[in-house]
Amino acid sequence: MSKKTNKFSASDFGHEAEVPQESAFYFGQQNFKWMLIGLAFIVVGFLLMMGPDANTVDGKFDPNSWNDGIFSIRRIRIAPLFVVIGFVIEVYAILKRK
Repeated sequence: MSKKTNKFSASDFGHEAEVPQESAFYFGQQNFKWMLIGLAFIVVGFLLMMGPDANTVDGKFDPNSWNDGIFSIRRIRIAPLFVVIGFVIEVYAILKRK
C-alpha cells in the first residue's frame, strides 16, 4: 500500500508554511496576578468571619450565655461578600486570555 499524500502541500506554493511558535501554557502573568488577588479576597473574607462562637464569653465556653457578636455586620454581610468577590475574580482569572 502506498501512503496517501495531500494534493495541495505547502511546498507546492514555493515556500514553507511558517507556524508561529506559541507557548503551550495557557496562563500568562496577568492570569496569575488576578488569581492571587482573588485568593487574597477569599482569605480576607474568611479571616473576617473568624471570632468567638455563640456560647463564648471572654474566651471561655459558657452554655448559659449568648454572644450576639456572631450576627455582626462584619461576619454576616461583609465577609461573605469578600469571599464571593474572590471567587468571581478567580473565575475571571481562569477565563481571561493572554
